[in-house]
Amino acid sequence: QVQLVESGGGLVQAGGSLRLSCAASGRTFSSYRMAWFRQAPGKEREFVAAISMSGGVTGYADSVRGRFTISRDNTKNTVYLQMNSLKADDTAVYYCAAGRGPWGSSRSHYDSWGQGTQVTVSS
Repeated sequence: QVQLVESGGGLVQAGGSLRLSCAASGRTFSSYRMAWFRQAPGKEREFVAAISMSGGVTGYADSVRGRFTISRDNTKNTVYLQMNSLKADDTAVYYCAAGRGPWGSSRSHYDSWGQGTQVTVSS
């Protein structure tokens, strides 16, 4: 497994932007598919975005497509989530995840998780 540490969360006004980062340990980062999930209070953890090992393929939840962008830098062992046009509904703890399983949005496809970073969007 890989160790993951998220950063970049905070408080932002609606319409604003934030960039989350997730730093991974180890020398095998480029062999992992990476994803971001989020969990709002009282709700299930939900898929936000995923990126392939090379970074050439990305996928997004309908709720964030066109506003969020996932990217990765394999030389820095880091995956990013650029979040623009933030809404109050985006308020949640955001988790970085890594996996070597099938491509997809299911939590079961990822076996390493970070501790999460809080994003709060004020309306």
